[in-house]
Amino acid sequence: MTHLIVRIDLGDAGRIGPGKMLLLEKIAEHGSISAAGRAMGLPYRHAWELVEQLNRAFREPLVARQTGGRNGGGAALTPFGEALLAEMVGIRMDAERAVSRRLNAIDVALRRSEKDTAEASVRSASGDYRKAPGGKR
Repeated sequence: MTHLIVRIDLGDAGRIGPGKMLLLEKIAEHGSISAAGRAMGLPYRHAWELVEQLNRAFREPLVARQTGGRNGGGAALTPFGEALLAEMVGIRMDAERAVSRRLNAIDVALRRSEKDTAEASVRSASGDYRKAPGGKR
């Protein structure tokens, strides 16, 4: 299925794309960098390095960590991190809405199996190019 990938270039501070956004969402969901990494199939060290990159890039940290302790520590988005993630999700949603008709035209024009063609036709008729069979995106 055709879809848009939004990546925000932060100049010298790097960039934020779907992977880092998903990591932030998973940290908010799981309350842990390691659990978020596991949910994404990332080694803890890589997830931790991505969080460090994000925290260094902005004037305030996006993720607050609590090390060790009886409950084994954890992590959460800071209020600043929650607000910034909401802005990035909003940008992605706005961009998807803005190009949905054009993406659908590209999607319909792709060469595919008969099954894929039928599913794309159903999505086209419903106006929802993002919804895959079974309600998954």
